Amino acid sequence: MASHQSSPENLILVNREPSGIAFVTINRPKSLNSLTRPMIIDLAKAFKALSQDESVRVIILSGSGRAFCSGVDLTAAEDVFKGDVKDMETDTVVQMERCRKPIIGAINGFAVTAGFEMALACDIIVAAKGAKFVDTHARFGIFPTWGLSQKLSRIIGANKAREVSLTATPLTAELGERLGFVNHVVEEGELLKKAREVAEAIAKNNQDLVLRYKAVINDGLKLDLGHALALEKNICSDDFDHLTQLLIMLFSRKTCMKRV
Repeated sequence: MASHQSSPENLILVNREPSGIAFVTINRPKSLNSLTRPMIIDLAKAFKALSQDESVRVIILSGSGRAFCSGVDLTAAEDVFKGDVKDMETDTVVQMERCRKPIIGAINGFAVTAGFEMALACDIIVAAKGAKFVDTHARFGIFPTWGLSQKLSRIIGANKAREVSLTATPLTAELGERLGFVNHVVEEGELLKKAREVAEAIAKNNQDLVLRYKAVINDGLKLDLGHALALEKNICSDDFDHLTQLLIMLFSRKTCMKRV
């Protein structure tokens, strides 16, 4: 039976399925899933817990209703921004980046500013047709703290990222797919179905290698190509040594059994 947990107001829903797929849903549809400080903290706690849960193989992040996330709730902005931006334990995006499990973003409607940044923290993005990613930091005079100023240019190119951020122009799901930011664009009614399809393809693979493969890709992106290739070879070498020792042990055990 699937397990459920949520914040006291049911604004962040977490659903773990026996298949190893976990769903995290931002559940404040009447406010287009805008974020309050408690919601940000609950999201951080959810991703930290799911990362440590060995029964979870992959996570799908989505928003209920007409939007993925419309950013920070401006009526509660003072409470959000007076928080310590260096507190890693309550930082949603930091916990998403630290999460060992692959995260699939299922994006519908608008992903605005903080919502955009959470989408950037996902490993794979499935978006509904018509979905829009918007960076409004320049419009409201608020400096980004969840990585948008650095990540977007590395994904879609510096020139396009400057245009998106400096003009606050929406980046459509369709253009995002062409630029390599969005993996799949589907009809809105097919969004969670497609996200689940991708999640199931991940969940059926070797879990240990999936976790380490995600880590080496993400860690390698922080390095130049030469050091990233060396990182891969070092990990492969450690794996090969471990596999060799395991095969020797199994062969020795088999030989001993034959002698007996």
